[in-house]
Amino acid sequence: MFLPGMFQSARQPTQKQSSDWTSWISGMSRTRTSAGAGVNSGNALRVGALRACVTLLAESVAQLPCELYRRTSDGGRERATGHPVYDLLHSQPNQKDSSFEYFEQGQGALGLEGNHYSLIERDGAGFPIELIPINPKKVQVLKGSDGLPYYHLVDINEVVSMRQMHHVKSFSTDGYLGISPIASNADSIGLAMSTEEHAAAVFERGATMSGVIERPREVEAIKSQEGVDRLLNKFTERHGGLRNAFSVALLQEGMSYKQLSMDNEKAQLLESRKFSVEEICRLYKIPLHMVQLNDKSTSWGSGIESMSLGFVIYTLLPWLKRWEAAMRRDLLLASERADLYIEFNVSGLLRGDQKSRYESYAMGRQWGWLSVNDVRRLENMPPIAGGDRYLTPLNMNDSQQTQRSLNATPEQMQDIEGILCRT
Repeated sequence: MFLPGMFQSARQPTQKQSSDWTSWISGMSRTRTSAGAGVNSGNALRVGALRACVTLLAESVAQLPCELYRRTSDGGRERATGHPVYDLLHSQPNQKDSSFEYFEQGQGALGLEGNHYSLIERDGAGFPIELIPINPKKVQVLKGSDGLPYYHLVDINEVVSMRQMHHVKSFSTDGYLGISPIASNADSIGLAMSTEEHAAAVFERGATMSGVIERPREVEAIKSQEGVDRLLNKFTERHGGLRNAFSVALLQEGMSYKQLSMDNEKAQLLESRKFSVEEICRLYKIPLHMVQLNDKSTSWGSGIESMSLGFVIYTLLPWLKRWEAAMRRDLLLASERADLYIEFNVSGLLRGDQKSRYESYAMGRQWGWLSVNDVRRLENMPPIAGGDRYLTPLNMNDSQQTQRSLNATPEQMQDIEGILCRT
């Protein structure tokens, strides 16, 4: 039963906070920006750079395998394929969505609203069996008297506890609600929207800016409005549009043509649009080359390997850690957390080129920390019989163990060590 007096609202800390929480969380209002454009998560996607950043993060998270692991007694790990959460995350979170669609939608909500919510359906033993995503605009976060978050489902007017809700939040200042990038940076996004609208208006009205035809005071004015319209229409027909660009005009009776507005170059329209792209990429920490803005000054390192590594470490990894921590808290029972953990596999994104990989494998194989099957596993190849043996360089063995294995005297061992040192 929903009792509003039992809870306190955990308000969204934004630069322009609405006085009515319900209207803000339902997404019915917009944040008015200094540039004049009303910004919300819906119309912000019309900005190409913002859409590219949000979808890049969403698709990057969704394409990574999300695995449930169990720690083994020998310090290793194994996939916990028999656990209900494994199939939930790896293949089918709910009846409608695949795992890719679920994580893509969830990360998209984080990029736009700053929060991702899913109702948790549990079986009789308490294990999660289904995750049902909810529109963040339809959820209100409340702070209970016990200091824990509760979730008001606006459409059905009910409150659920943490046990029934999977909540992933972005950067937060109060620990209850993630800050929406759209709401907290509305001015930057509004400026980009206004710049796009201005550019569209410029090209809609033609490639040539508007102007006026001036006449000297002493020249008799055209008496009727029809005469004025006829003169302007004839002038536009003869000299307007791309087909008539650079045509020569002849104005009689002392008339002269005066251009009023700045052209695109003087207005620095293209530079302004590029700056808006850079601002939005800075907001999401996306390298410019990943939204198809190639600039020599924006490259990370000398090659694609360095740039991809920078994106994974500084942009993608913090989001993955948020997901992993929230899933561990919400989907694993308290008694399981010591032995089970959830992790995204990013090894595919961190792999170098083929030559670099093979050289690394050879080094690991020769120095004894990789076996043949270890290498094959990293290359997504099946194991082979006898491939789990590890090599140890002879000059790295314990001398007493080598002496026993060779059945050599101490004097013979000194000769062997001398030969190895010289080689």
